[in-house]
Amino acid sequence: MIDYDATGRRRRRNRQRDDVLGAIKEAIIAADPKTILRENVKLEGESLRILSSSFDLSRYKRILLIGGGKASGKMALELEKLLANRLTGGEITIPDYQDLRFGAGASRLGFNRSTHPIPSVNGVRGVKEMLDMIGKTSSNDAVICLISGGASALLPLPAKGITLKDKADVTRLLLTSGADINEINIVRKHLSSVKGGRLAKLLFPATVISLVISDVVGDRVDSVGSGPTTPDPSTYSDAKRVLINHGAWDKVNSRVRKEIEDGIAGKTEETPKQGSTVFEKVHNFILGSNGISRLRAEEFLRERGYRTDLLRTEIRGEAREVGTRIARLIIQKASSKSDFQDPWAIVAGGEPVVTVKGTGRGGRNQELVLSAAIGIDGTKDVAVGSVATDGIDGPTDAAGAIADGNTVSRARTKGLSAEDYLGRNDSYRFFQKLGDLIITGPTGTNVNDVLVAVGRARKTALHDLTEDKSRSKLLTRE
Repeated sequence: MIDYDATGRRRRRNRQRDDVLGAIKEAIIAADPKTILRENVKLEGESLRILSSSFDLSRYKRILLIGGGKASGKMALELEKLLANRLTGGEITIPDYQDLRFGAGASRLGFNRSTHPIPSVNGVRGVKEMLDMIGKTSSNDAVICLISGGASALLPLPAKGITLKDKADVTRLLLTSGADINEINIVRKHLSSVKGGRLAKLLFPATVISLVISDVVGDRVDSVGSGPTTPDPSTYSDAKRVLINHGAWDKVNSRVRKEIEDGIAGKTEETPKQGSTVFEKVHNFILGSNGISRLRAEEFLRERGYRTDLLRTEIRGEAREVGTRIARLIIQKASSKSDFQDPWAIVAGGEPVVTVKGTGRGGRNQELVLSAAIGIDGTKDVAVGSVATDGIDGPTDAAGAIADGNTVSRARTKGLSAEDYLGRNDSYRFFQKLGDLIITGPTGTNVNDVLVAVGRARKTALHDLTEDKSRSKLLTRE
């Protein structure tokens, strides 16, 4: 269920708002792991067909299921139904806030629950249980790995000499410094015993089949869950550069600095690279993605009569700056003289960041929408919403927020200053007071963030249009 807020209030209902919420709902449905597995993974006799590839299961003495991430629980249950008694066993780590019924009736599967986005001892225990279950592998084993967004935090196994607290502190520093997910993962890969292709090395010479639901726009499989079964193009030098660029190098524990410096000096082995023999029997399949969810949202909007603009590159950078650029794009479209653009819609995906400077509460999607609301203040017949598809935007119970051209003026009547709330990084409380949070609850999946904006173009006389060169730059085409 998608609602504006936890109380069930539906403030300021109009077509634009309803269509934004409808498109977001379709995007989340498209990312449902059960649907994704049923559409892309089939069992034909003893042949397991995945997309256009097939595997003869009769060749293997053991078929094992491991993995972690926000979508891994539903994926695992669906695969257990499909494989039945062919499955030898499995160990899966899921977020501790997900429904406990995930494990109901799963006779061959063990479910471990751990924390996200900061790793914990429960995650370490889960990885060790996976590796203990697998034991020594042989060429007669098939290991199916389920990887989805969140796996980086849920599957921690610190490198020798690094403590879990070290990794948690590094993750926390980078999350609040404005580092994007790719940068965070570069560092995590080089402080881990399983990420950055190192899990593939531990599983060799078994056949490894990784089923991936991507939370990375562009679907770089080495970035999803920090790429435990894929070659890693990054290096220890890259990890040091990320920490320096975000002012974290001097703040991390000396053990972290030593691990990275030892890697740069060649004293610690690099993560496995392209061409390594450990990947000879590894098969990675991306089954679900942000792109698929955006296409589903676009289809919904087209059916509702919108002319859609699907932005094909990633939303990234500071959330409030992205919100400002989105607002400019909305105003461009709302001010168009072209009848054929009426009505119009924008669909985009990605994962902006928030550099936390205030003491408020919020998430990247809520901050983005608050910034956009300020930019579109007074613009008629427009609405914009943005959500985290896992249902959890930052440290809040909201997936995101929705706004229109009247949001900021409504706030003023309540004595709320949108600019003040944005300055405090307090977007959650701003939208909570207006009843404009989007609440989904944990969705059991994650394909990153989805943004939808809709509106109607106004017929405008030429002398009413002002030239603003800053508006000529589209959101992700700069």
